[in-house]
Amino acid sequence: MRTLPLKPNHKCIAAYHGSLVEFKKVGVKHETAVRAAFQALLEACASLVNKGRDDKWKLVPEFTLKTKAGAKITPDGVLLDSFRLVHGVWEAKDTADDLDKEIRAKFKLGYPRTNILFQSPDRAVLIQDGEKVLDHDISNPVGLVEILKGFFEYQPPEFDEWEKAVAEFKERLPEIGRALTDIIRGEEKKNAKFAEAFEEFVTLCRQSLNPNLRKEAVEEMLVQHLLTERIFRRIFGTPDFMQRNNIAQEIEKVVTALTSRSFSRDTFLKELNRFYKAIEDAADTIPEFSEKQKFLNTVYEQFFQGFAVDRADTLGIVYTPQEIVDFMLASVEEILRKEFGRGLGDKNVHIIDPFVGTGNFMVNLMRRLPKTQLEYKYAEELHCNEVMLLPYYIATMNIEHTFLEQIGRYEPFPGICLVDTFETAEKEQHEFGFFNPVNTERVKRQKAAPIFVVMGNPPYNAHQLNENDNNKNRRYEVVDARVRNTYTADSSATNNNALSDPYVKALRWASDRIGKEGIVAYVCNNSFVDDIAFDGCSQPLAGVR
Repeated sequence: MRTLPLKPNHKCIAAYHGSLVEFKKVGVKHETAVRAAFQALLEACASLVNKGRDDKWKLVPEFTLKTKAGAKITPDGVLLDSFRLVHGVWEAKDTADDLDKEIRAKFKLGYPRTNILFQSPDRAVLIQDGEKVLDHDISNPVGLVEILKGFFEYQPPEFDEWEKAVAEFKERLPEIGRALTDIIRGEEKKNAKFAEAFEEFVTLCRQSLNPNLRKEAVEEMLVQHLLTERIFRRIFGTPDFMQRNNIAQEIEKVVTALTSRSFSRDTFLKELNRFYKAIEDAADTIPEFSEKQKFLNTVYEQFFQGFAVDRADTLGIVYTPQEIVDFMLASVEEILRKEFGRGLGDKNVHIIDPFVGTGNFMVNLMRRLPKTQLEYKYAEELHCNEVMLLPYYIATMNIEHTFLEQIGRYEPFPGICLVDTFETAEKEQHEFGFFNPVNTERVKRQKAAPIFVVMGNPPYNAHQLNENDNNKNRRYEVVDARVRNTYTADSSATNNNALSDPYVKALRWASDRIGKEGIVAYVCNNSFVDDIAFDGCSQPLAGVR
């Protein structure tokens, strides 16, 4: 539970009252002006409760929420944590408003009653769990402090349990992951059925994803699957996901073999019940699914960073803020209209996110498209790839649930592939396909598609700490040759190591993939614009050859 170290003589209290005095002198009473003063006070309080904590709270002005009835509301401010859980809601009114009448009107619209602060310049009412707990004259510093402490220190039981679980299990998950890995290795020696199934699965992964894939990485895939399967089922409300998803089906076959002798999945994971329940209860407080998706993305990042640091380091994983995704997609739409006379939703505009992560770009795009265009685009012209298992699962669920939310029925997304994007450029077809027949067919379909827009956030990481590290970046015959024959050949730099960055390969792959015309919209740094090491990259990009 957080505490707000605030006293009546604190400078932020004095600043708030000082602002009101100044407004009064010039006759300013309207809500917009007086609201700004209280917003500054709330932001100062958020900074105070955040001191010494990793999970920061932030006051987000005019943040749109969805009510339990499905209506959208926009309070003056919402107090969010780094998982995007709502800890408080603030609604401002001016002196002329009848505050009690305004409170009744807002509740009629479906405003939350868990922890909501209604405020006018001289009065504030705090409602918690549907009951009025404080009603104070806030022109008095003592009353103002009491209201603010009540607002910031409130903690519903499910959030209290959530914070405890996060603190405990962030440290324990690596330990639990190692224990599962030991069980897998033990069963491989003692359980012939599992040993055979696991060896077949390792071979399948190497044939489909990476010929140099270490057995340890495949063990990690199994561990991640076992530890997160319940979260996906419960939060997304899809109890049959493991039966629906073609990749999950393959992994479940191996898990079935793993449990065929003595290992019990349910018994082993019983000690995680409190953690799972804390996640589920916290997610249940979020009515809007888009916010639930962001919550799950953050849970994934926290879990992944604690359990698969090496893999994250290899790829230079950073997930994209929604504001950047919004800007990029709006820009692509504008350029498409201006330069090509068409839009993202038009037919024959095939779009791919080659490094889909948890699906932020694709979900944002789907929400932009009119429903009349979405069905066709979803079935025929939206494509994405992911090479890591957990983000592949989450992206699949995010995309499929967004379609369900927009259209009103479930349809599996045929455009997502578990595949290394750079591998799709290789001239030699995989003799054994890509993981299974369904995934293989999807990859073939994607390779045949006339891609017009490439969008996303490519991985990066040119330099490993240890050149002999098993986790160092892999080589791709076709893409590496294209980089060598264009970007490296055109470079005046003596050291071209930077051109082995995956994001440079991503630029090369995307330029080749769109052919003579199209749009590439990537998140990347500006090195290729003005850095001498990247001059061979910037020159071809100017003419795209």
